Amino acid sequence: MAAPSSSGAAATAAVDEFLAQVPSTPQELAENKRRMENGELYFAFTPDLVADRRRCALACHLFNQAPRDAPRRELVALWKQLIRDDTPLPPPAGTPEEDEALFADQPWVELPLRADYGFNVVLKEGVYVNASSTWIDTLPITIGARTLIGPNCSFYSGGHPLHGKVRNGIRGPEFGKPIVVGEDCWLGGNVIVLPGVTIGAGSTVGAGSVVTKDVPPGVVVVGNPARVIRVVE
Repeated sequence: MAAPSSSGAAATAAVDEFLAQVPSTPQELAENKRRMENGELYFAFTPDLVADRRRCALACHLFNQAPRDAPRRELVALWKQLIRDDTPLPPPAGTPEEDEALFADQPWVELPLRADYGFNVVLKEGVYVNASSTWIDTLPITIGARTLIGPNCSFYSGGHPLHGKVRNGIRGPEFGKPIVVGEDCWLGGNVIVLPGVTIGAGSTVGAGSVVTKDVPPGVVVVGNPARVIRVVE
C-alpha cells in the first residue's frame, strides 16, 4: 500500500486536532458550522447550535398548539416561523374563503410535528404532510412539489460515527447527508428515510418501509430495507 501523501496526512491531522475538543471560540464555532453544512464531522452541542434547536423547539410547540380550526393564514404563518422564512404573507382578502384561496399552493402540514432546526426543511408547492412527522434536518431535507407524506413519517439527515469511542455520546462528533424526495411522490405511513437518500420523482414508498438507498423515479418500493417491487408504467 502506498504511503499517504503529506497533504493527506496533514488533512487527517487537522481533523484529529479539530475533534480533540469541543469548539468554543468564534473562529472554532464558525469552522464547526462550516463542517456541519458540508457534511463533515462536527459537534452538535455547541452553544450556537443548541440555541438554533431551542428556537426550533419553541416554534414547533407554537405550531403544535394551534387550534384545530385555525385558518390557513395562521397555520402558514406559524410554519414560516418554524422554517425561519421571513417572506411576508399576502394582504388579507375580502372574505375568509378568498383568504384561504391565497394559500392554495402552500404546503399543508398537519400537527403535531418535530424538527431539529426547521430551516433545513424545504417543502415545495402543494406538498401534504400528515400528522406526527419527524425531521432531523441536520442538512437540507427537500420534498418536491405535490408529494404526499403519510402519518408518522421520519426523515433522518443526521448520522453518527460507527466506532463507539469516536461517537462518544453528546461529546462526540456527528455528520449529515441531505435527503431529496422528488415531485409527485407518495410515502405511506411510518416510512423512515435515512441520510443521503434521494427518492426519484413519481415513486411510491409503501407503509412501514425504511429507505436506506436511492430510489429510481417511477417505481414502487416496500420493505426494510426498501426494495423495488414494481415499475409504474
